[in-house]
Amino acid sequence: MSAAIASEDWKTLAAINTLMGTVLPQMAAQGKWTSAELAALSALRQMHEEAVKRCNHATDELGRRLQEMQTNREGFVAYALDSEIAENGIQA
Repeated sequence: MSAAIASEDWKTLAAINTLMGTVLPQMAAQGKWTSAELAALSALRQMHEEAVKRCNHATDELGRRLQEMQTNREGFVAYALDSEIAENGIQA
């Protein structure tokens, strides 16, 4: 999970999250957790919290970029039209 967090591999993190949602309840149903299992679960919880923070940060950043693109849309369109006119030798 730490490698997926570091590389922002959202597909892998989603798969891990799904797996955790399936496996952890099954493990809990098997009886009382050992101290080693509780320690591993605590480490997993901390890593999962870091993954959620990274995901939230990436979501916020993407939202900012999309808002910036929306704000500058007219300029992008004008630039694209101007570039197409220049490439094709068409004069307005």
